[in-house]
Amino acid sequence: MKRLHVHVAVGDLDRAIGFYSTLFAAEPSVVKPDYAKWMLEDPRVNFAISARARGGKPGIDHLGIQVEDAGELAEVSARLERSQAPVFDEGSTTCCYAKSQKAWVTDPAGVDWEAFLTTGESTVYGETGAVARPGKDACCEPAPKGRNERSVMAECCEPATAAKASQPAAACCG
Repeated sequence: MKRLHVHVAVGDLDRAIGFYSTLFAAEPSVVKPDYAKWMLEDPRVNFAISARARGGKPGIDHLGIQVEDAGELAEVSARLERSQAPVFDEGSTTCCYAKSQKAWVTDPAGVDWEAFLTTGESTVYGETGAVARPGKDACCEPAPKGRNERSVMAECCEPATAAKASQPAAACCG
């Protein structure tokens, strides 16, 4: 069974955890120094927040559909392909303290959507490296120590070269 995913970038993680815990009448299932996640059943949603905002702006970071098996991922990925928007098949990645398989698309309003299958846990937020999504320029070298890759990605951005576009994406959030 699929689950809606909502990821919100927040300015004050502790305050946001308090707010959403009250709203959902539940404590988060995962809490890290820069991230929290609620796996809710009513409504069935994977709701995540992080202090890692692209462009440094709080708000909706991206939406997604989380699946439970490879068959569901293939089904949702096929729908993304039929949407006639460019699809970025990220494949295996580590993000948001989880290992996953995922694909990305940007909707007509400019909102990033991911289809993903979580395959395990991770002790790190995500891998470092170039980030490329449909409709976005591929850019950014690995984030310098002490800087998160999303803020570095937002600051840089030169047009993608064929070499950079072919590099695997690594930073994300799901």
